[in-house]
Order: sequence, then structure tokens, then C-alpha cells
Amino acid sequence: MLNVVLFEPEIPENTGNIMRTCAATKARLHLIRPLGFRMDENSIKRSGVNYIDKVDYTLYDDYEDFCSKNPGEYYFMTRYGKKAHSEFDYTDKSKNIYLIFGKESTGIPKEILRDNLDRCIRIPSSDNVRSLNLSNCVAVVLYEVLRQQDYLDLSRLEPFKGEDWLLED
Repeated sequence: MLNVVLFEPEIPENTGNIMRTCAATKARLHLIRPLGFRMDENSIKRSGVNYIDKVDYTLYDDYEDFCSKNPGEYYFMTRYGKKAHSEFDYTDKSKNIYLIFGKESTGIPKEILRDNLDRCIRIPSSDNVRSLNLSNCVAVVLYEVLRQQDYLDLSRLEPFKGEDWLLED
């Protein structure tokens, strides 16, 4: 099972976009409080479009609450990581993989990262920016895991108009 974990997300539009990505990839979403918004805000619904009801998500009181309920392989996305997200082997489909992303303003707390230095990852980028947008980071890393797992049981065909839509007049 693939899991996306948002540690104290602050921006509802990012969380809405991530919910849509989780719906598209069948990844489970974990939200660690406090959240910088209410889950019923219109901006969550707008960013997630009509897919929010298709997302399996859970809210947790804090990081300890999350950890106590979710055993598995944890990977921590941070700009301080020294290994690229693509350097890890995610091919074992029997493992519960948790991709943990920090809040937009400050990331994952240093105390958590220090205990997991061998699992701190980053998306390589130029030195012109501090980091990428949170929802973009989730998509990049999640799709690398899916690529390594041959996209599990995700559809490779357009589900609404049909696989031959481009051939139709």
C-alpha cells in the first residue's frame, strides 16, 4: 500500500490537489494535525474537484499518534535530504510505504529528520529555488514509486472517453 503523509499542512489548495493525486493513484492519505484549514472549506473541494469522496484519508492528532497506528517503511521529503527520491528501491509491493511531507512553511521538524537521516530524500533542483510546491513534490515522488512498481493496477487507458477516442471522427 502506498501512503502519502502530510505533516501539519497549511494551505488548503495544496491539500486539495494532493487529495486528487491520491484519488488518481489509489494512495492512502494521512493528515497530521494541526491543519491550517478546516477540511470542509470550499478551497479543498475546489482543488480536489469531484474526487475527494474517492480518497481514503485519515486524520491524526499528532506525529506520535500517526506512528503508533502505521507500521511500515517511512521516507521523509526534505530539502535537506542528501539522496534523490529516485535513489531508493521501492519495488517491494508487499511493504507499506509512507512518503512523509512537511508543512509548507517549515517542513518536517528537525527532531524527526535527525532520527531518520538515512530516509531523508529530496527532489534534485537548481540552486535558484528553496523548494518546489508541496503538491508538485507529492506527485513527483509518488509517481517515482509507482513507476518502480510498474504502476500497480492503475489504468493505462483513458477511462471516460475510451481508448480509441483519438481515432474517432
